[in-house]
Amino acid sequence: MCLDGDSKVENLKNDRVLLQERWELAVTRIRQIAESPEVSGEFGEYFRSAANFLLLMLEAWEKAGRRWMESASLEELETWNLRLYEDLLGENYKKSYANPAFAAEKLGSGYGKIFSFVSAELRGMIVYAYEQRTEEMLICMELFLQLHAEFEGSEIPEADRLRDDVYWFVSDYSEITVAGRVREQIDPELSFARDIIMESDLSDPRYLYRFGEYISDTERKMSKFLAGLPQEEIDRIASVFTEGYRLGFLAAGKPLNKKKTVNIRYSVGFERIIRQAVKNFRDMGLESIIYRAAVSRVNMREANKIGYYSSSPNRQYDYDHKGDAALFLDKAFAERKLGVLRTAYERQKELAAVHGGPAVMEIFGETPFEPETCPAAWKLNDKQQAVQVYLNSRMGQIVNEYIKGDERSFTIIAFPVPDIGSRFEEIFRETVKINTLDYQVYQEIQQKLIDALDRGTSVHILGKGKNRTDLTVALWPLRDPDTETRFENCVADVNIPVGEVFTSPRLAGTDGTLHVTGVYLNGLFYRDLCITFRDGMVRDYSCRNYEAEEENRRYIRENVLYHHDSLPLGEFAVGTNTTAYVMARKYNIEAKLPILIAEKMGPHFAVGDTCYSWEEDVVTCNPDGKKIIAKENECSALRGEDVEQAYFNCHTDITIPYDEIQEIAVVHEDGSRTQLICDGRFVLPGTEELNKPFA
Repeated sequence: MCLDGDSKVENLKNDRVLLQERWELAVTRIRQIAESPEVSGEFGEYFRSAANFLLLMLEAWEKAGRRWMESASLEELETWNLRLYEDLLGENYKKSYANPAFAAEKLGSGYGKIFSFVSAELRGMIVYAYEQRTEEMLICMELFLQLHAEFEGSEIPEADRLRDDVYWFVSDYSEITVAGRVREQIDPELSFARDIIMESDLSDPRYLYRFGEYISDTERKMSKFLAGLPQEEIDRIASVFTEGYRLGFLAAGKPLNKKKTVNIRYSVGFERIIRQAVKNFRDMGLESIIYRAAVSRVNMREANKIGYYSSSPNRQYDYDHKGDAALFLDKAFAERKLGVLRTAYERQKELAAVHGGPAVMEIFGETPFEPETCPAAWKLNDKQQAVQVYLNSRMGQIVNEYIKGDERSFTIIAFPVPDIGSRFEEIFRETVKINTLDYQVYQEIQQKLIDALDRGTSVHILGKGKNRTDLTVALWPLRDPDTETRFENCVADVNIPVGEVFTSPRLAGTDGTLHVTGVYLNGLFYRDLCITFRDGMVRDYSCRNYEAEEENRRYIRENVLYHHDSLPLGEFAVGTNTTAYVMARKYNIEAKLPILIAEKMGPHFAVGDTCYSWEEDVVTCNPDGKKIIAKENECSALRGEDVEQAYFNCHTDITIPYDEIQEIAVVHEDGSRTQLICDGRFVLPGTEELNKPFA
């Protein structure tokens, strides 16, 4: 049946009336529970606490609706921001129901895990209040009321009954949460953050509090520092960022003029640069989409944040809840989410077709974080891990169907934040220099490395001192060395700064041990990370973060393997940015650098997909005109037969610093060797320039 215009308007009016009635009933009931929870004991204390938090959310809703944040004083805004996040800060977290350990202690392990999940889910209402998202606010309130209603009888309900309530909440409302997430990723009309960035007085720090994110000294100091830079410096930084995006399309031979939107991902505090980036992208014909990192677990991928975000009020809280999908994840839910995802993309397919991909501005310098294990936290069991792998794979396929991998691109760059130390301003300016190094100098030197690598059949990497790396990486054969190459000469377009040559290794014959004494991957520290490969696949792994070997293996399986039993070696690269390496040593910040820069400071190895996933058949050539033929491996070659066996939807780079390398040598068919690096220095003729920063 097709409704006429008058009928559609009438239906919208009826929907609004019904929504308003549900809202008023929910608010009235929540106020009653806050005054008297009507449930005795520890459960009563939980419901009283949660009801008071919901009343705080309603206050936030009212303040946002009357635009209080735009007129309040800085002191008022700081005080209000602390109220929103105070239960997660410092010692407060130890007595917060959002802490799975505390909730389990007070309510029992079976109930505590459920109510801790709910507490974390309700915290998403901060975002919904600031963005005036009525429906999401309401369904959170109704979840709380549903759980409270289960306690209205004389007996305490079974924990499984409460778990069912949460399961159906997540599943039934996925048409709102999942579909809404799709739209905010591709629809430029959803402009909450962009409007703040483009319309605010960025010299007035009050604008920071309009996002609804937790605002710490990091954001305040970063914003103040950028406010003091001359406009020409801001223009230069933004230009490097946006030009990298444009050049990525150009280098890959992809038509940028077919695209109308770009997604900017960044950290709060960098708005002055982002404002100029938005203008630059508009000059290219692209409108910027700036969406927030997900706040509902149904849209999260464990602890990874994709979108814009601020400093976490508590990184242990984030880690404690990264496995929360274990409460509801099963095959039925996975199929439900996939169905909603496909329907949402089908409805928005015109917007998806003109989306160009992300432009990402990372940060580094935060205080290093080693998470503690929380036994009370949710964790995926073996069956759920398999479902998660399946879900990630199918979601990747659906997204690629509507935002085609061979038509989109990206760029990524990184800058320090004030947490890095007292020499922050020096480090920031040094980072700007690194991000703007002359790519032509590197391009010529890197070509000499590629020429040597193309004459071999494999590469041998040997560690030095405490580093136990002893790994042979097999290379794909060249049919015509005059027109073909294995390695990409990577300068500074999609991946800034300049400085690496990389390939997709041949899995068969790739054997040995990869070891790093210490490394940060996606914000988590690994001590003595050791991975063994057999025919290019992860055979074994270990680290020394925890006393129990089982905990160490779980840590790697969850955060490096992403629940897969094994992953291929998807990339091997030789980093050439010795300038960045020396800068890191000068300021003693190696441990705080993001992988984006660290991977240019020595050889690196990626477990997971290749760099060319979903675009293996796109012809890519180096500046010398040679076609890059090593764009797939034995796994991704299966994409025509079984796409779920071809892609793993993850890619984690692991770098070994120069001072832990004894040798990188090209091994020839006759067994002879050509050294590229010996004792941490470049020794191939024509690459000596790279050693100058060491002097």
